[in-house]
This record gives sequence, structure tokens and C-alpha cells, in this order.
Amino acid sequence: MADRKAAEVEHLERRVRRRRRPKDVILSKLSRSFTCSTARLKVTLTGFFPVVKWLPKYKLKEYAWGDAMSGLIVGIILVPQAIAYCLLAGLEPIYGLYTSFFANIIYFLMGTSKHVSVGIFSLMSLMVGQVVDREVYLAGFDLSEEGKPAVTSLNDMWNGTVIFNTSAVNLTLGGYSLECGKECYAISIAATLTFLAGVYQVLMAVFRLGFVSVYLSAPMLDGFATGASLTILTVQAKYLLGLKIPRHQGYGTVVVTWINIFKNIHMTNFCDVITSAICITVLVAGKELQDRYKSRLKIPLPTELVVVAMATLVSHFADLGGRYSSSISGAIPTGFIQPEMPSFQLMPRVALDAIPLAIISFAFTVSLSEMFAKKHGYTVRANQEMIAIGFCNIIPSFFHCFTTSAALAKTMVKDSTGCQTQVSSLVSAFVVLLVLLIFAPFFYSLQKCVLACIIIVSLRGALRKFRDVPEQWRLNNVDAIIWTVTMSASALISVEIGLLVGVVFSMLCVVVRTQNPKVALLGQIPDTSHYEDLGEYDNLLAVPKVKIFRFQAPLYYANKDSFLKSLYKTVGLEPFLEVAKRRKAEKRAKDPATKQDKSSDSINGNVATVLVTRDIHTIILDCSAMPFIDTPGMLTLKLVMKDYKGIGVRVLLACCNPPVIDALKRGFVFGPGHKDMDSLTFHSVHGAVLYAYDNVDAEMAV
Repeated sequence: MADRKAAEVEHLERRVRRRRRPKDVILSKLSRSFTCSTARLKVTLTGFFPVVKWLPKYKLKEYAWGDAMSGLIVGIILVPQAIAYCLLAGLEPIYGLYTSFFANIIYFLMGTSKHVSVGIFSLMSLMVGQVVDREVYLAGFDLSEEGKPAVTSLNDMWNGTVIFNTSAVNLTLGGYSLECGKECYAISIAATLTFLAGVYQVLMAVFRLGFVSVYLSAPMLDGFATGASLTILTVQAKYLLGLKIPRHQGYGTVVVTWINIFKNIHMTNFCDVITSAICITVLVAGKELQDRYKSRLKIPLPTELVVVAMATLVSHFADLGGRYSSSISGAIPTGFIQPEMPSFQLMPRVALDAIPLAIISFAFTVSLSEMFAKKHGYTVRANQEMIAIGFCNIIPSFFHCFTTSAALAKTMVKDSTGCQTQVSSLVSAFVVLLVLLIFAPFFYSLQKCVLACIIIVSLRGALRKFRDVPEQWRLNNVDAIIWTVTMSASALISVEIGLLVGVVFSMLCVVVRTQNPKVALLGQIPDTSHYEDLGEYDNLLAVPKVKIFRFQAPLYYANKDSFLKSLYKTVGLEPFLEVAKRRKAEKRAKDPATKQDKSSDSINGNVATVLVTRDIHTIILDCSAMPFIDTPGMLTLKLVMKDYKGIGVRVLLACCNPPVIDALKRGFVFGPGHKDMDSLTFHSVHGAVLYAYDNVDAEMAV
């Protein structure tokens, strides 16, 4: 009977082991992934298009008013911003309206957040504009050209009604090789860049690479946004003064642009300066009133729309463009341009530039989605958010749009005006559609300096981060340094380099902190079984003849030497020195001259050597703050245990995490078959202390 039960147990164990084989698990997952059924197809569709799941459950009476109001207000705010941010992107205003329209519709279909507003974002516009201006410059176009572009729309080019009176390049669009003017080339660059950014985001979702965002720490992102805001402010400053200077290509945009501004300050257009001063005053006053009385105001003040409307009327009837040579927006066509494939010819030129765009766009979208989902008590799927923002870039790129992202300001407006679902995005898209079909030509006389004012005032939040630096330094000086380094690199070198510097510097800070972590010698809290840092707390009891050492970092190849040095220094006993002292004492004891001349110094030295060893019989390593250990770390720990055992001091491990235990098992630290595991590892520091006292006489090496 016993043999039969043993055989059954062995059979069950074999089945469990067989089920746990990694190969079987992988094959099972692959089999499930490629299985097709009606139920699985339904789950896939509802997962890919979340709107199919929540729209049939839409509560019309409860949600409709809030969604309609928030969508209308966001749409009203979105129109002037969409036109303004095209200045940053180096594109005509119509493309900003296209981008806002398509992004809202696609996110409505594919997004999982109820509150996020996706569309044009100043940071994305700046990064797109830098790539567009660089490629336009390399193609031989004049960046300072202020007249009407040779090609007013891509449809004109298709119809053959445009005579190219500026330089042109040959570009393959839709399978046809055509001559392309400045505007055509600029939007082709932007659309191709946007397409690649979207493809990268979808690939990141497919391969589950969302973890990349964890390397974008909050201080780094804040510093990056602030540095980019300084760049945006600098780029827009020329419009405030009415200066016609090209955007600097290369590194150091902020410094070089300000130098060029001061060199050309004598060419200032005073009409633009006066208009800018009035617009900034009104916009800032409106924002301050909004912030001060936001609890009383049911809806945000449409300050931007009022400023745009009034400025357009004044510019039109006073003919500011003709009489004072003020730079105006020009004709904005109505309707939609024929969709085109992104240019494969341009993809190699912008493939690398699309990577930071994809990462930043994804990071801002997911972080905002999770933030508002947590606030309102629902969940979002980060992977689906990455797919949604990816297709918000891929599909619109066929309709002459540029890169989009979630925008904090407009998302907060949606939240504060009663938004309940993404139906509000449809309302916003409808507002933009009205402008595209009817009202776009009315913005012909709008001065560019007014658009620059809207952009600059929108940077208030990011620029206010400078006031938080002292408080950040008080809370965590490392985070303050990360913010400063990232902000400086983004502003003084370039936005892309600033992002790279921020990520690398953040990771270096983590490595440096783990290379030189905090260590502690622990003492017992009186009348308890708990132990804490003797250097941090008073009235702790040092355990006689036992040293308890805590290393507050993972033990790996980069800090193994720091671990040894801090251990020897904290415990006050270094095995190599102790062995050297013993050998020296033994040599002197065997030396006949030393035997005859037993001076007091020699006797005292031998006595001191013995006392050092007898004063410590056990070292306990508190591993509670050690999340993992790699092979060099494991070998270091194994060497420590061996060296101390050689001088009669036992090393015990307490509070080890499972990954640490597994690494030590693989390294045979506990001997063959792990026979010494129970005598070397303990669940608590107190258990190790009790064991040390109970077994000191039997376990100490002679």
C-alpha cells in the first residue's frame, strides 16, 4: 500500500513538473493566441475598439449635457490653438485644423480614457517644426521667405493649376514623381514623420514595450517640458517683435536665436509689438481671473477665442498687414485636401527623429490617462492607449496631419466642464469641422503675433516650475539636479538631446545611488525583537559580540567593492588584516629572539589580536533592503562568509528576499544539497541573534 501511494505521489509530481515546463507554457500561449472563434473575435474587436463596448450603454439623460458642453468649450479653445501651433510646426494653419479633427475622432473610437483630450500639443509641434525646418533648409528652400508659398494646396498641384515660382524638389507622392514646393515639401515631411511615430507606437504596443516609459521620471519630464517651453518662447519671440528671421538649424537654438533677435532689434515692427502687448495683457488677465474664480465659474473663459476674433476684426478693418507690413496668417482654404500616402522617399531621412516623438507622445498620453482614471475611479489599458495614440498618428498622416498627443490643459478643461465620456471629443471635432468648412477664410487677416501670444501664454504652467526648484531641492536634491540638468540640456542644446541627456542622467543617478548606498549598524529596541540603525535612533542596545549590518541596495557587480569596504569599516574587522596580524604574531612567537625578549609591546599586541577576534563571534547581514543579487554579488557574499569563517567569525543572513535566496542556491552558498541553509538564513534578525547565542560554542571555528 505504501509503495502504491508513493508511486501515485511520484506520478502527480511528474505531471506538475511537466505542466510547468517553460516550453509547454510558451506553446500553450501560442496555441491560444492563434485560435480563432466567434467569441475570441468579439473580444478582440471590443478590445481594439472600446467604443463598441461602452457606447451602447451610454446614459443619454445623464451624460449628454456634460459631454456636449465640455466638447463645445474644448472645441472653441482648440481652434485658435490649432492655428497657433502651426507656427511652431512650420506649417500652414489649415494642417493644424486637420490634425485636431482627425485625432479627436480616432481617439473616440480607440481610446480607453473618458477624459483625455488628444490633439495638437505645443511640445510635439515644436519637435515636428525642428525636423520640418531642417529638412526644408537642406532641400534648398529659403526659411525666411514670408510671401505666399508657390503651392497653396496639394490639390492645386494635382490639378496642375500651380506655376512653381520658387525652388522645388522632386518628391514621390501617391506613386507619382512630382515637383514639390516649400509648403508641399514641409507637410510631406511632417506627415511622413507622424506616420513613422505612429508605427513605432503600435510596434511598442505589439511587443509590450510600454515599460520604456518607466525610464521617464517625473523630474526628468518636468525639466524636459520646461526646457522645451524656453525653446518655444524663444522661437515665438520674433513674431512678437515682427522680425523676419529664419529659425536656427542645429544646436543652441535658444542662444543663437536671441543673438539674432538683438542683432535685428532695429527692424522691430511696432504695430506687432503693440498688438502683442495688448494680447498678452488680455490673455494673462483672463487666465488669472480663471484661476482665481474657477470655483465660481461654471465654464472656462474663452479668452483665446475672444482675442483671436477681436484681433482679426481690427486687423481686417485697419488693414494692418498692408499699412504697417504686419505678418498675417493669409488665406486658409476650406474643405479637405485629397489624402496621400506618406512619402517612402523621405522615411530614411526622418526615421530617427520619429523615435523621441513616439516615446514622448506615448508617455504624456498614458500618464494623463492613468491620472484622470485614478481620479474618477475607473481603469485604462496602457497598451490600448499606446495603440490608440499610434493610430491617431498613422491614419491622420494620410490626411496631411502632424504628430498628436494628449494635452494636459485641454484635458483639465474637459474634466472641469462635466465631461463624462469621449462623446465630448466628437463634439469638439464637429466644432473644428465647422471652421474647416465655413469659418476658415475669416482668419485671413489674423496677425501671426497674436498666435504667438496664445502660444507663449499657454506656457505659463511649465515656466512656473522654476518657482518649485527650491522646494524640490529641500525634498530631494537628486531630483532637483535631474530637473536642472534636463532643463538646461533641452534649452541650451536641443530638445532631442535634452531628452536623451535626461534619461541617461536619471539612470546614472540611480546607478550612483546604488553604488554608494546607505549602510547601517543595527541595535535592538529595548524589550522588543526589532532592530534599527544605531546612528539614526537613540537608546538602542548594541548586541554584545554580534554585529548586525544592513546594506540598503541590491548587491551587484557595480557596488560589490563598496559593499566590502562598508562592511569592513562598519563592523571594524577586516579578515585579511586579522589574518596578517595572526601570522605576524605567530612568526614573532616562533622567533627565538622574540621568545627571549618578551617586551611589553609584544605582549600587548598579541593580547589585542586575540581580543579583537573574541569581541565578535557573529556577523548578521540584514538583507531586507536587498531586492536582488547577481553572480558577482553572490560570489562576493560567498567570499565574505568564507573569509570570516577563517578567523572564527560566523556570517548569518536574515530577511532575505526569494530572488536573493534563489541566487545563493544557484551558487551553492549553502553547500551541496543546500544542507546549511537552515543554519545560515533566518526570517528575522532576532531569530539570527538567538541562533548566534545558542550555537556560539558549537559553531565557532577554533
